[in-house]
Amino acid sequence: MKILVSNDDGYAAPGIAALAKALSAVADVTVVAPERDRSATSSSITVDRPLVIRQADNGFYYVDGTPADCVHIAVSGWLDWRPDLVVSGINNGANLGDDTIYSGTVAAAIEGFLLGIPGIAVSLTRKPGTHFETAAQVALSLVELFRRERPPAPWLLNVNVPDVPLDALKGLRTVRLGKRHQAEPVLRTTRPDGIVEYRIGPAGKAADAGPDTDFGAIEAGYASVTPLSIDLTRFDALHEVGKWLGPGTIPAEAR
Repeated sequence: MKILVSNDDGYAAPGIAALAKALSAVADVTVVAPERDRSATSSSITVDRPLVIRQADNGFYYVDGTPADCVHIAVSGWLDWRPDLVVSGINNGANLGDDTIYSGTVAAAIEGFLLGIPGIAVSLTRKPGTHFETAAQVALSLVELFRRERPPAPWLLNVNVPDVPLDALKGLRTVRLGKRHQAEPVLRTTRPDGIVEYRIGPAGKAADAGPDTDFGAIEAGYASVTPLSIDLTRFDALHEVGKWLGPGTIPAEAR
């Protein structure tokens, strides 16, 4: 089995080293990751300039772009083989609930999924993280299961792992995404030259965090596994929006 590994913390991050080491025991692993921390870049891709792939001393490859860039370039022309699986992580910090929208870690797995390859995004829920080996073993168990029982169609899984020793982890739970409260207000500071700067505030606390959510699973000591969907169409609103638009929405003179 061939696995493409990426992340959003950069090729030198401890999480990706732990992940690649664990998965190399069962698969042929190639690492293509950003050259530096590109957290919270979501699924952005670079189209205003060319990108370069270089190889680090540890054998990992790195790109001067986003996590989505890394996977897209690797799968769409750089590799001379097609990965069986894209695994992203191990992220230094949680990607729970609304975090998945912004996460570069999740975006790397999404990019593989959009290209028809199953994807797994793995995050350690505390920042800075300590027990990356625990998350690496969770990822390894999922990869081994994938190898034994390959799903009939590509899945995209978001996995969060408590930052605890492996023997303290209670297991895995399949749960839905929870939801956070509104983010904290932006932080405003004034520079000596009078320019006002704004920094995005911290993420909101958990709001929808029941036992059937990823927040609830982590709180109970389990790793959360959430299958994600990428189709953003709100099908239940198609009819109502059509009625709202009506036949006379565009003025006759503009037709």
